[in-house]
Amino acid sequence: MRLTYFDDHRLGAVKGDAIVDLTPLLASLPHRDTQDLMPALIAEFSALRAEIEAHLSSGTGKPLSEVRLRAPLPRARQIDCMAVNYMEDGTLPAPPPINAFHKSPGAVIGPGDTMVLPDIPAIVFEAEAELALVIGRRASHVAESDAMGHVFGYMNFIDGSARGMPPGNNVFFQAKSRDTFAPMGPFLVTADEVPDPQALDVRLWINGALRQSFNTSDMAHRIPRCISWLSGIHALEPGDVVATGTNHRGLGALHDGDAVELETEGLGRLHFRVRDDLKRRWTTGTRLEESDKLRARGETPPATGVPARQLSGKHAPA
Repeated sequence: MRLTYFDDHRLGAVKGDAIVDLTPLLASLPHRDTQDLMPALIAEFSALRAEIEAHLSSGTGKPLSEVRLRAPLPRARQIDCMAVNYMEDGTLPAPPPINAFHKSPGAVIGPGDTMVLPDIPAIVFEAEAELALVIGRRASHVAESDAMGHVFGYMNFIDGSARGMPPGNNVFFQAKSRDTFAPMGPFLVTADEVPDPQALDVRLWINGALRQSFNTSDMAHRIPRCISWLSGIHALEPGDVVATGTNHRGLGALHDGDAVELETEGLGRLHFRVRDDLKRRWTTGTRLEESDKLRARGETPPATGVPARQLSGKHAPA
């Protein structure tokens, strides 16, 4: 089943090329307003699924082309992001130590929304293509062998990043939790429709040009390990989001007016735009391409792994 919000945050399920409003069925679930209904639905999904499927079979819905899709979890309780969790096409000699960080739930935006690049002296802004999983039932100190039973579903996720912010060793919060830096969607796809989440192609385009292309089989720490490790630090609740990381070699600078599209196999395509009121410009190649250019000139790529350079605009190097 594909679930998401649409229009004025009605909660719906996709049926073919239409979306059927489920909001009236969920009125008895605990919530402040409709934006809180998705976690409540996830927690009670097993009990409600038969009723929802009956409603879908009899309902016609509205054409997807006539609605505005929203983020599937506009009020996620928490977002945990795995850090450096890919083997980078086999170029890393060994899996890095498992690591993660929190991204502010307030950073969430949805399909058709705009990521805004703030007026800060970042080296570069990047959009990291990621598969995210959504927790279906409470997970605390779960074993890897039991971890997948806590997954409700999957969705596309972008980890927006402001790289190289000063001072040193003070990076993740100010780099990752900026407003609009967590695009997600367009759908939350239930786990039964994703036979093997460790064998999915992930692709990201900027202005129609393919930039990132990798498979989730390249994860350094696979999904059961991630869930088990995270749940040993804090409990995961229904509706919590775990972003599983990215392959960094295809990352490149974002610019004002960019149209970004992310498609993880079977999860639909997420699209959003980028706005930079300062109209800054950076080198346009991917990390791999810019590093290769440096090597061709006899230069060594920076140890940070971020070879992009700002060429013009505020905060550009003198």
